[in-house]
Amino acid sequence: MAARPPAQRQPNERLQALIQEAACSNAGLARRVNLCGAEHGLDLRYDKTSVARWLRGQQPRGRAPLLIAEALGRKLGRPVTLDEIGMAGGRNLASGVGLRFSPTVAGAVEHACELWRSDVGRRDFLSGSTVAASALVEPSRDWLITGADPRVERDGGQRVGRSDVEAVRAMTKALVEMDHRFGGGHLRPLVAHYLNSVVSELLAGTYREEVGRELFAAVARLTELAGYMAVDTGQPGLAQRYYIQALRLAQAAGDRGYGGYVLAAGMSHLAVSLGNPREVAQLARAAQQGAGGRVTPRVEAMFLAAEARGHALMGDDSAFQTAAGGAVTALERAGDGSNGEDPEWIRHFDEAYLADELAHGHRDLGQAEPARRQAEQALAAHPEQRVRRRAIGLALLASAQVEQREVEEACHTGTQAVELLATVRSQRGREYLTDLGQRLAPFTREPVVREFRSRLEPRAA
Repeated sequence: MAARPPAQRQPNERLQALIQEAACSNAGLARRVNLCGAEHGLDLRYDKTSVARWLRGQQPRGRAPLLIAEALGRKLGRPVTLDEIGMAGGRNLASGVGLRFSPTVAGAVEHACELWRSDVGRRDFLSGSTVAASALVEPSRDWLITGADPRVERDGGQRVGRSDVEAVRAMTKALVEMDHRFGGGHLRPLVAHYLNSVVSELLAGTYREEVGRELFAAVARLTELAGYMAVDTGQPGLAQRYYIQALRLAQAAGDRGYGGYVLAAGMSHLAVSLGNPREVAQLARAAQQGAGGRVTPRVEAMFLAAEARGHALMGDDSAFQTAAGGAVTALERAGDGSNGEDPEWIRHFDEAYLADELAHGHRDLGQAEPARRQAEQALAAHPEQRVRRRAIGLALLASAQVEQREVEEACHTGTQAVELLATVRSQRGREYLTDLGQRLAPFTREPVVREFRSRLEPRAA
């Protein structure tokens, strides 16, 4: 039987086109790749012959494809992906986009930009995808064991200054306020487009070390917000990818506290949808361990509240009470925040948010009376502009009232939640209403329950 002839390599036309666009010779590209490698501690000795082999279809091993993309990106003044240079090796498939915690800063920029570009450019991107449990655990492990990035400064495209960083921060602040009032359904496409256009160009620019750290911190915050909005629009698989990239960007910023926040406030809550409460508590504990105690009391309170939620879901009342008590004590130490020590991203976590988290825990433990107390406390303290949060609080309160068999009162409270959510585009809010409707199912003989559930049907549709 004749031997099968070896597969013929196809010329890498994508790489050829980018080299031409960058007005770069083969020798020039090899030199730039070697320089990028040296910055990452690699002794590379590529030459024009190496580039000729790549153009004939050979794929270099190890980190070389990432360095080629980085070198061309610097020359072009914009992010370049592995897909664009024809060296993705299948990694550009939607199933893998955004799930890696990159070992390098250049890789972190590439992965984040690839995620934003895919989100904007593919209408059915990750449609119907679910959360992958391993892709919650592995990035948190990588974050825990990865040392600080030695440098992030970059010499590439447009010069980036503090005013550019401040613009990203201001945009994020405005989006957070609008999200509270109107829900992620109105805003998520806007955030994705802003990240894919303005922010990706900033990351591909020229910035000093200090400005670079601040830029990565600001972009991590906006990326985490995009993840939260994906949760709010019923896209947990997409949210997971945004959270992983936010975690890596926070690492590049040198902000371990914010990395812990991404784990505890974002990824830990995503684990709830997996039905694996053990991961909820573990991610919150990883946040505490990774931050190393170098956080303010308010941040500590948030970490402990997330851990308490995991214990409640596991039915461990004792562990829940311990973590919840620690959260209350830590928040008391934080005071009113007037001392200015808290970072911007945690200042929203106040008595109302903590009461909200504890109401969830008591509900999950089947403790109706304390769940009701905490939900009422949260509602009393949440300002009017937190429309979605108040609607969720009303749904929690109504659930506790159902457990206490105060059915008519529960329907009245639930109706208030329905009215608030009529002004908000939030899948999360609808899920709370659906849960309330299911809790009321045993009481469908009551006219007030039938009337309330009839109001839910058009809302669910």
